[in-house]
Amino acid sequence: MAESKDLKPNNLYIEVSGAGIPEVDGLFVPSTAPPVESESGMISSPGYWNGKMAWDRADGKSERSPALSYSNSYNSWRICRLDGHLAYDVTCGDDMPPTDREWHVYKKGVAPAPKLVLHHFDPRQPCPNPNVVFVLGGPGAGKGTMCELAESQLGWTHLSTGDLLRAEQETGGPNAATIEEYVTAGKLVPNEIIVNLLKNAMETVTRTTGKNNFLLDGFPRSLSNLDGWYEIFGREAELPKMLYFECPFEVLEKRILGRAKYSGRSDDNIESVKQRFDTFKAETLPTVELFKSKGNCVEIDTSQSREAVYAVVTENLSEYTDRELAAKPLTERAEMLLGLRPYPRK
Repeated sequence: MAESKDLKPNNLYIEVSGAGIPEVDGLFVPSTAPPVESESGMISSPGYWNGKMAWDRADGKSERSPALSYSNSYNSWRICRLDGHLAYDVTCGDDMPPTDREWHVYKKGVAPAPKLVLHHFDPRQPCPNPNVVFVLGGPGAGKGTMCELAESQLGWTHLSTGDLLRAEQETGGPNAATIEEYVTAGKLVPNEIIVNLLKNAMETVTRTTGKNNFLLDGFPRSLSNLDGWYEIFGREAELPKMLYFECPFEVLEKRILGRAKYSGRSDDNIESVKQRFDTFKAETLPTVELFKSKGNCVEIDTSQSREAVYAVVTENLSEYTDRELAAKPLTERAEMLLGLRPYPRK
């Protein structure tokens, strides 16, 4: 009989929903079934079946254990009902139950097939606190470029409040109508909504991917934004580190006007640049000065080469960056962003 060896602990959770079958829908936790021989001759071990991770119903009502497991005989992942009969399956050799495709409805199943969500932390427990770095800088300072590099090369998650607000509107989220009302009236969206969108996005990423490092691009734009952060995360919580991309106006102006040739952005013109820069100085710089006074701000001169700027960013994120990710070669996209390789011609 084969035996499972050198298997990493199964610390994952799977949420199954939409089947309409009480025995199928619900939370599945790592299997604790005692060792037993499977149909293919392998000996199961806690959290595993047939050499792949396996799960039982969290309420302990699964008579067939494990209830979400892999079959070597049929080369498929399977979800079973309470009575042990097969309800849903997917024929594939994936290491994990597929969450990106539709499952097959078997004899004891009910259409449509359920959806699966993978959790890296027990959803019944509070989500681990995020590791956050605020990223601020004037228009054209290179925040977006460096955040994209840190995301693709270093494994950090790049979140933009503007993107989150637009996504909430497009998907018709619970705050969509309120956001639309404020945007239409030319007013600032309430801080509580912005910070809650950030909090929910970070929690979703952490639970579904296990990633816990976040770069918040363009936040907090004002001391009022920071008050909104305190209201959600508490004033006793340690303030995140801030990366401040400092760049002279003359350099910003040159960059943005150069970018205007291909960006298509309506605000990439000399009048808008001056207005955006003045707004940044009036509303955002006081926040930067506050972080400087607390010794929590890393000032980065972005008038230097992009390679030099990226080196400083990498150094200041190194404490929480996976070493293997930091050591991997630059991708073609990263080389383009750093100006080491030309962008392909359209």
